[in-house]
Amino acid sequence: MADEGFMLGVIGGSGLYDFADLTGERVEAVETPYGAPSDAVVVGALHGVPVAFLPRHGRGHRHSPTDLPYRANVYALKALGVTHLVSVSAVGSLREHIHPRSVVLTDQLIDRTLTRPRSFFEGGAVAHVGIGDPFCPTLRATLHGLAGDASGAEVHAAGTYVCIEGPQFSTRAESALYRSWGASVIGMTAMPEARLAREAELCYAMLAMVTDYDVWQEDEADVSVELVTANLEANVATARAAIRALVRAALPARTCGCKDALRGAITTDPARIPDETRRKLGIIGDRYLPPVAG
Repeated sequence: MADEGFMLGVIGGSGLYDFADLTGERVEAVETPYGAPSDAVVVGALHGVPVAFLPRHGRGHRHSPTDLPYRANVYALKALGVTHLVSVSAVGSLREHIHPRSVVLTDQLIDRTLTRPRSFFEGGAVAHVGIGDPFCPTLRATLHGLAGDASGAEVHAAGTYVCIEGPQFSTRAESALYRSWGASVIGMTAMPEARLAREAELCYAMLAMVTDYDVWQEDEADVSVELVTANLEANVATARAAIRALVRAALPARTCGCKDALRGAITTDPARIPDETRRKLGIIGDRYLPPVAG
């Protein structure tokens, strides 16, 4: 069984703006040193497991991928006690065998974003966190063992997610390029979310929910909002079933390196980190940096 101190965070992607099964729920309007998160966080229990749910784009889909408050989202969930974070993300398939309405438990990332803040560490504090494997292998393996049986959907155990800036979809030339790199799916929100989750020492995994074939496949309709929307409802049902199965089985023990990702990664002399920066880092640096005097 999972440790009683564990808490599951769920970041809902396009189409997943609430999680109606939670019991004893309360709404938390969390303020962070990085501003407000995408929306209020709903905290409750699912089969007795504490869960915090945050809609990534806000209820009503108000935030574009570029403008998302990624740092505030991750900080808010950690502040509420989240230890395991499951990201639900709508993606396009770049492979023939990865069909719409299937799920990919991505294990690698290619970052093609351009303008997003990538780290909590700035303003005189430097940390070099390892992200060779950007998704928690233990949480991914647990989800893989449960998701297909729970939902009936086709589930792929691994795949590379290429994250583009958006909000526009890719060109045909770009789609062909990403396929030549061996990428499996394409989306707009995994980065810097994965980087920040690692800095926050969370076990992070993604349910990449396939809605379309992007624009590379000549005998399929090009990706469009209408096409994506048509597959979202089925994908949301699959994601909910997978998350229910995860909490029924108990969150996995944190035997991975995620929980200690910052150990030895902060290279700045703590005495030289400005007090303002230390205060802003807050709970991200609490395990490794001395408190600010006064």
